[in-house]
Amino acid sequence: MADEDVSPQSSYHRDAIKTSVHNTSAQRRRQLAVAVGKERREALIRTKRLCREAHFDDNEASLEGDMNIDEERAVLNAQASQIIEDLKSATTYQGKGAAQKKVEALRALRRLLSKSEFPPVKAALQAGAVPLLVQYLSFGSPDEQLLEAAWCLTNIAAGEPEETKSLVPALPLLVAHLGEKSSVPVAEQCAWALGNVAGEGDELRNILLAQGALLPLARLMMSNKGSTARTASWALSNLIKGPQPNAATELIRIKGVLDAIIQHLRNLDDELVTEVAWVVVYLSALSEAAVSLLVKSDVVHLLVGKLAASERLHLLIPVLRSLGNLVAADSYMTDKVLVVGHNTTDQILLGLIKCLKSEHRVLKKEAAWVLSNIAAGSVGHKELIFSSEATPLMIHLLSSAPFDIRKEVAYTLGNLCVAPAKNAEQPSIIVHHLVALVNRECISGFIHLVRSADIQSAKLGLQFLELVMRGMPNREGPKLVEREDGIDAMERFQFHENEEMRTMANGLVDKYFGEDYGLDE
Repeated sequence: MADEDVSPQSSYHRDAIKTSVHNTSAQRRRQLAVAVGKERREALIRTKRLCREAHFDDNEASLEGDMNIDEERAVLNAQASQIIEDLKSATTYQGKGAAQKKVEALRALRRLLSKSEFPPVKAALQAGAVPLLVQYLSFGSPDEQLLEAAWCLTNIAAGEPEETKSLVPALPLLVAHLGEKSSVPVAEQCAWALGNVAGEGDELRNILLAQGALLPLARLMMSNKGSTARTASWALSNLIKGPQPNAATELIRIKGVLDAIIQHLRNLDDELVTEVAWVVVYLSALSEAAVSLLVKSDVVHLLVGKLAASERLHLLIPVLRSLGNLVAADSYMTDKVLVVGHNTTDQILLGLIKCLKSEHRVLKKEAAWVLSNIAAGSVGHKELIFSSEATPLMIHLLSSAPFDIRKEVAYTLGNLCVAPAKNAEQPSIIVHHLVALVNRECISGFIHLVRSADIQSAKLGLQFLELVMRGMPNREGPKLVEREDGIDAMERFQFHENEEMRTMANGLVDKYFGEDYGLDE
């Protein structure tokens, strides 16, 4: 997947303190949702999948003897070319056992494309595989033939971008076989193939959407059969992942989709819950209509339950991202759902603390991101987080964690120190929170952010220093900042090309370290 740039819209601003310390958090949910798609491909290997599991009991043939890679590829390419010739022959054969001859030829190709670390996809395509497989997908063909043909296309689609694009002639039939007239195994295999195609990028996703793949995949997701719902959910998450919100909005408005999401999130099958949670990630990241429906349903409570109960990394990541998206997108979450003192709020905080303690970097980062959004809520939410075990954990992470985690933690700690602003007013400072963080030596962590090459992080660091210099009792703030070489850190922006940063840093230096600085001592 190559999607990395999403243009945030002003409508995703929240009327919370993010206008001071975390003003980009709600907007970032779109960019983060798309960025995590790349993480899924590179780290979790989820975007495209080779189908290796057999639907039938058969013995897979294997290459005999020890061969080097080039020799193995040469043999596989030759086998692929020969099998395509056998497929061509089978299409014209009219004698006894014609149907079985076709299935056997298809099965041989499927095995070849499934079993090796070097599937000979290119050789099969050059020999004319796709037009033949399209022919074998024709309606009225036996299910066994349809299944094998769809399976072959699934594994071709799992290949390189140009190999995936070669399936365009087959897409109308793959979509058509998702319908009620097809058997469940055939529809499920076609959904798998389409999920691989959708995982390739915007161009192919748009083709699939134009050909009507969304509705039949949504209906498959409503299936009570676990593997069918799981495969359809995975394909849908690839299909709606953006950057445009239209598909996500259309999906949530399909009758029965929200009920199916809720039903599957209640399931004990973690793999099914994981795939459905990824659907929620993209719905909540891309569609305001979806967010409005999700936050007023049982989805939040179910996600919080999974967060509290599960230890599985692959499940916790989409659960955390969904919760963060929903909190960032709609104040209803903090005002009506995550009410201080309610069990759901206590559960989510305990789950987030668990993730902050995890050895997995991605869980720490995601948990800090969710906390930063909750900390942008009411003073009650800030007090709840501040008085919990999360605060000392984040203070430690601010000085010891990798940069991306320190950045998310800093957003949270900054949000804990300011009360929600009214309209365009400058936010008031929650002094006892600020004093406690300063006493725990947080200033140096924020000064390191000021010195970073990442402008957004440097801006966050400057904002926190402004809180310290403005809010610490007895006008101690400037001295504390100076003691940590904060003046030097700010002066790096004296002639910086970024006008906003230059103005902010120079303004702070002039205001707090001008001609009168130190005269009162």
